[in-house]
Amino acid sequence: MVDVASFGEPMVEFCAAEIGKLKDVQTFKRGWGGDTSNFIVAVARLGGRAGYICRIGNDEFGESFLDLWRSEGVDASQVIVEDGGFTAVYFISLLPGGGHDFTYFRKNSASSHYSPQDLNPEYLSKLKIFHSSGISMAISDSCRETVLRAADIVKEHGGLFSFDINFRPKLWSPQYARPYIDEAIKRSDVLLASKEDVTLLYDIDVEKFLVKVYESARPEVIAVKLGGEGCIIFDGKKKITVSGFKVSVIDTTGAGDAFDGAFIVGLLENKPLEEIGVFANAVGALTTTGLGAVAPIPRRDKVEVFLRKI
Repeated sequence: MVDVASFGEPMVEFCAAEIGKLKDVQTFKRGWGGDTSNFIVAVARLGGRAGYICRIGNDEFGESFLDLWRSEGVDASQVIVEDGGFTAVYFISLLPGGGHDFTYFRKNSASSHYSPQDLNPEYLSKLKIFHSSGISMAISDSCRETVLRAADIVKEHGGLFSFDINFRPKLWSPQYARPYIDEAIKRSDVLLASKEDVTLLYDIDVEKFLVKVYESARPEVIAVKLGGEGCIIFDGKKKITVSGFKVSVIDTTGAGDAFDGAFIVGLLENKPLEEIGVFANAVGALTTTGLGAVAPIPRRDKVEVFLRKI
């Protein structure tokens, strides 16, 4: 039985093993990425019953994802292997201070071919939470339609829609993206965003963003990620600011996705919002202490040890 499933584009990751431009780096560590895949791995590692929905290529990179999801206990029954399709790839260059830059090879990937006709309504109807993102909506027209259709099916059957704005200007412009992302926000029960998303997409501060969202939509809860500073959580009545944790940052890739996974697990466990914020901040922080998007995502016991120590 799956409680949480996410939809999007998994991408094989090649993370630079040293700081510098891609043209100067000699060694890369191969891993896995894609925001919604990172998210669902985090859910599984933290004890949630998780599933993933996508298309992948009939290639060895696609096989590596099937191996990953099986090893993590993620249900892959809704993954379509596309004959002749390819699985997307990206490279991470590391910047001084723990930042990163991405170079993608994803145009016309198998994942971008997913359409609403590929969805399994019966599977969706049994979910407690369906999660997707702005990145998932950016990769193709059919994927945009899929996110909205899947959200509608889940909500029609009493489930919740979790949406991370995750705006990437390299994929689409703010002007083009806004109306589509606004449609997803209107459907969202749990809205997740970073401070950077808010600035890049709407050119307003976090306070104005919270007001804007509650004027046009009324999600049950909004969480805005502030990086190392923590997060702001708003449920329509009260705003909670939860401080972050100081750790030795190596690579911030996937930290926001891991935060999302922890936040959703906390909601499913009916934890108080402030406790969820602390838990999610801890998971996000620990994810920055290793290289790549997936490898450093902590398991539940490591998070609990970390929180006890501090």
